[in-house]
Amino acid sequence: MTSDTMRRDEIERLENAELTAVTQDYGRDPLAKRETGHYRAEYVKTFVEKWDELIDWDARAAGEGDFFIDILRSRGKQKVLDVACGTGFHSVRLTEAGFDVTSVDGNAAMLAKAFENARKRSLILKTTQADWRWLNRDIQGKADAIVCLGNSFTHLFEEMDRRRALAEFYAALKHDGLLIIDQRNYDAILDHGFTTTHKYYYCGRRVSAEPEYFDDGLIRFKYSFPDDSSYTLNMFPLRKNYLRRLLREAGFERVHTYGDFEEDFQDHEPDFLIHVAEKSVVRQVQVRAPQAETGGAGSEIREQTRAVAEDYYDSDDADAFYHRIWGGEDIHIGLYEETDRIKEASRRTIEAMAGRLEGLGRESRVLDIGAGYGGAARLLARTHGCEVSCLNVSETQNDTNRYLNRRQKLNDQVTVVHGTFEDIPERDGSFDVVWSQDAILHSGDREKVFQEALRVLKPGGSFIFTDPMQADDCPEGVLQPVYDRIHLESLGSFGSYRETAEKLGFETVELVELTGNLRTHYARVGEELKANYEELAGLSSRSYLDRMLVGLDNWVKAADQGWLAWGILHFRKPARN
Repeated sequence: MTSDTMRRDEIERLENAELTAVTQDYGRDPLAKRETGHYRAEYVKTFVEKWDELIDWDARAAGEGDFFIDILRSRGKQKVLDVACGTGFHSVRLTEAGFDVTSVDGNAAMLAKAFENARKRSLILKTTQADWRWLNRDIQGKADAIVCLGNSFTHLFEEMDRRRALAEFYAALKHDGLLIIDQRNYDAILDHGFTTTHKYYYCGRRVSAEPEYFDDGLIRFKYSFPDDSSYTLNMFPLRKNYLRRLLREAGFERVHTYGDFEEDFQDHEPDFLIHVAEKSVVRQVQVRAPQAETGGAGSEIREQTRAVAEDYYDSDDADAFYHRIWGGEDIHIGLYEETDRIKEASRRTIEAMAGRLEGLGRESRVLDIGAGYGGAARLLARTHGCEVSCLNVSETQNDTNRYLNRRQKLNDQVTVVHGTFEDIPERDGSFDVVWSQDAILHSGDREKVFQEALRVLKPGGSFIFTDPMQADDCPEGVLQPVYDRIHLESLGSFGSYRETAEKLGFETVELVELTGNLRTHYARVGEELKANYEELAGLSSRSYLDRMLVGLDNWVKAADQGWLAWGILHFRKPARN
């Protein structure tokens, strides 16, 4: 008989003592109790009966809002496995939101309480008692998503058990499945001591949850209730980057981490961290009806350029850097005449571009090509009431875009499509504005982008964009270090873009030269990266960050030498005669 079989049989022979037990038993030395399966003996019936005083369902629901619902809906997930359902808070919320939920827990008392809580709300939960290490033995079928919440993964003390549980989660998901797993911010506790606001997770105001002991292998929390009763839990203090590494080594391709439901956070600030791990990154570029195919080397170059850009922006390294340092929701060059803050300067660019568009309002349809995280689309929708379609090649950025649209209640106005701007999946003459910010440089066929913009615009519609460019009189060969940072072979220019536009039939409205802001922007991004290097090194590789610092410096030097250009370019499709 194998050791795995013996361990499983031992667990199977356990009677569910937690259904009747009223006291916790840690033996002679509670600090020595560091076993994966011991959590079942910790959640005794009397502790479980008080658990909802700690959780406070109403306060917790208000604190987290629709965070998990938004993530699942924005990715089209329906069948959800709640593998640490506890007393049922998330199982109930997700069921009420319309998801098909199966509720799993290893502790019988917790599972019974979850069923009772759901029944009081006129719901019947589908419940299964299961140990994560043999999860697929006890569940049927594949899930779209697994949620493992409430700091539950911390009950696994042995690394072998953590790896096995993640392997079981991975196997229980469909090919494009999603795992959402949370944890306390143990880095902050171990490195800086314990502080908490209890703002989101444990919201019961009359209950305290604080560590009474911690070291690198154990954190012992004490839960004190108003009736002077108290209980403890022994848990393993998972560090953020360690768990992120385990997720990747289990096979998850992409891991995005939030701090107390926010994407932007300092490592020591949040009480809790939430990791959203994707089993696979599925790229399905939507294309319009086939037309005459030109084929040949040009289409091959376009495809290669698209693939390079897609892989680059889909990477964890790039996602962390651009979202946290480059500008958050807006990853484009800003206007710095009145501010030195990157995010504020980036927003000023959007406002300056929008101010050049006459009649932008509720009846307007805008197509944002190369939309990134969708900051411009949301600002346009919120400020002007227009409908915006985002087209973008990075599914990493698209996922964040969809999530932010839902969080900001703009998902009815802003839609997101994965695709390329050389083959826009939209009908002829369907938009009033084609908009782009610092994205067209990534195209392997910029003239094709102009052709597509002209095609989808209504007569009289505007094509307005910014783009990092080379100066019209830039010498040959001097910009290679600049090209290398973003894997390019060339840049456009004011002159070449105007020539292309007018050749295809656009009318030139205005070309606004704002090159000084390009130099300022790359310098400011470099300063912020240096200032936040150690924090960012936990999310992006040091080799990526080091290359980025060199690349940013090359852009600053090229701007100082007068070889680069940047500004707002505005063209119009002629109105019908």
